[in-house]
Amino acid sequence: MAVVQADLGPVDEAGAKRARIRNYLLRAWPLYIMMVLPVIQLALFHYYPMYGVVIAFQDFNPGLGFGGSPWVGLKHFKFIFANPDFTNVLANSFIIAVAKITTLQFMAVSLALLLNEIRSMIFKRTVQTVIYLPHFLSWIVLGGILLDLLSTSGMINRAIEFLGFDPILFLGSNTWFRPIIVLANLWKEAGWATIIYLAALTGIDPVLHEAAAIDGANRWQRIRHVNIPGIISMVILIACLNLGNVLQAGFEQVLTLYNPTVYETGDIIDTYVYRAGLISARYSMGAAVGLFQSAMGFVLIVFAYRLASRYAGYRIF
Repeated sequence: MAVVQADLGPVDEAGAKRARIRNYLLRAWPLYIMMVLPVIQLALFHYYPMYGVVIAFQDFNPGLGFGGSPWVGLKHFKFIFANPDFTNVLANSFIIAVAKITTLQFMAVSLALLLNEIRSMIFKRTVQTVIYLPHFLSWIVLGGILLDLLSTSGMINRAIEFLGFDPILFLGSNTWFRPIIVLANLWKEAGWATIIYLAALTGIDPVLHEAAAIDGANRWQRIRHVNIPGIISMVILIACLNLGNVLQAGFEQVLTLYNPTVYETGDIIDTYVYRAGLISARYSMGAAVGLFQSAMGFVLIVFAYRLASRYAGYRIF
């Protein structure tokens, strides 16, 4: 009898497992149905086009297509790594992206801390609306505004001339172009970037502020010893995750504002691919540069995830 029970045990366990799976599917099937269209969209517009990466290893000819174009292996990668222009473009991308990330992080935290101290809700909402608004405008619109403001006959140069100084060619100067790109990015994104830090500030236990006030801490001391430590893990997390964007310097912004006179300091990987790959019809070289950028981005994202997991306790898996 004991032998019969031992034989039936695994059968019963397998039947129970099938029953659990069946019950789960009966409950969750609407969720899987909802996933069908997003999965199809992901496959068609994100994974299927990856087949085109083969042109980075070909002398691609649109008339011959992917299958008929001659295979050249790593020829285009060797060319771009030996090209001094690409080295300059890579350095520009890194410098501009790092400057954007660090300044935006600092400004977003500062604005969040200041907004959190405002007691008048009407004034607070008004300020938030004003600083959020540029985020919803495209770089085409904002770029047009900046081109008018910073032109030699624009408002800023008129003010400079009124003060008795010579006008400055802001967007035609290699000295001024990078700072303008960074400041314009702050104008557009700083307000929006404060949202996550404001949310983190609301999660701080009010008892900590009450205890600090009882101990005689003023407002600045409460910011320094309660608010900042309360959001520091979120700051570290965002900083780590932003490492994945180190080579993403902002294609739309730079393309809108730059010109041939500032290629030395303003040409980035994305604009280089656009000019060399699409405008000059060197599709294979453009694809090689893009593939290199994507590969480096993947490595940086993995590294950033490791840092976020170690220092901020953030994990997806």
